[in-house]
Amino acid sequence: MSTPGEPLAGCVIVNTADRRKRELAAALERRGATVASAPALSTVPHLDDHRLLEASRTLILNPPDIVVATTGIGFRGWIEAADAAGIADTLIETLRGSRLIARGPKARGAIQAAGLEADWVAESETAAELREYLLSEGVDGLRIAVQHHGAGSDGLDEAFEAAGATVHSVLVYGWGPPTEPGVHVEWIEAAAAGRADAVLFTSAPAASSWLATATEQGLLADIANHVATGRVLLAGVGPVTAAPIEDAGLHVVYPSRWRLGALVRELVQHFGTDVPSVPTIEGPLVMRATTAILAGRVLPMTPTGLEILRALAAARGNVVTRDQLADMLPGGTASGHAVDAAINRLRENSGSRQLVRTVVKRGYALAVTAP
Repeated sequence: MSTPGEPLAGCVIVNTADRRKRELAAALERRGATVASAPALSTVPHLDDHRLLEASRTLILNPPDIVVATTGIGFRGWIEAADAAGIADTLIETLRGSRLIARGPKARGAIQAAGLEADWVAESETAAELREYLLSEGVDGLRIAVQHHGAGSDGLDEAFEAAGATVHSVLVYGWGPPTEPGVHVEWIEAAAAGRADAVLFTSAPAASSWLATATEQGLLADIANHVATGRVLLAGVGPVTAAPIEDAGLHVVYPSRWRLGALVRELVQHFGTDVPSVPTIEGPLVMRATTAILAGRVLPMTPTGLEILRALAAARGNVVTRDQLADMLPGGTASGHAVDAAINRLRENSGSRQLVRTVVKRGYALAVTAP
């Protein structure tokens, strides 16, 4: 339930993440948002995968010169899998003798949680920075173990092998189809219909999956239109996640720091400050996907009332005719009396009889305080 004054009050936000979805949802809900969980992919752990344990045993017998940790959850999962097999202590001691390279602070944190220290961290959190750093130092003749995330190697294996290194791939988790495909499609349909204020992405594979489904459903053009007009916001956790969306020609925002907390702050900035409001005699009016905010209050709105108020807000004090309003009512052939009744309900739900002005013999207009 939204509380007056919360920056995300009235916002419907679709979260496409599978991992850490509850943590992200809680942070958004504390700021007033309604969060719909609709993962675009599922995370498939490999804790019992014999190939992961075989890779670990191979590295114990033949210690690598360099170990690359690409994700925090992946590195932790690797240690957990080794612990379940009774070889965690041996694996950690093996890694202690290697040079540990982390793709960002999350991976470094997982390394530290295992009692180890990272020798170098890619602050941009991109595989490209990590790759260029190691290639500039030279890897010819070295043995490199690369812990991969679900999307694969990001070209690291191929680049290191081409430079003369022996590469051992360690895949800790992968991506599978959505566990609830119906929910996945339902919220893509909602975005296409303008019934969501924002869609969030925390991984590039999830963004690609979401776009693929939108395309398959024939909804990408509608979504692109809403994104272009600002009715729907697409937001990623960082530039890597945003890349598939940008490649599809859609505008996407992301924070400069690749963190869930930074993503939440990006949304607070957008919906709390950047979204334009209409100055009315009752205070600023902000339209959301499924409701409206008047002077910080979330208004109780019917779908019809919302569309009428949206039209009045878009007119910004200019008259919306009775015929135009009648077309918004169910059936599209409503009488003048039905239009009057709908306006009266809108006034009651807004808590102000003055918010909507009657313009005699013409129609209605929002009572704005500036042209």
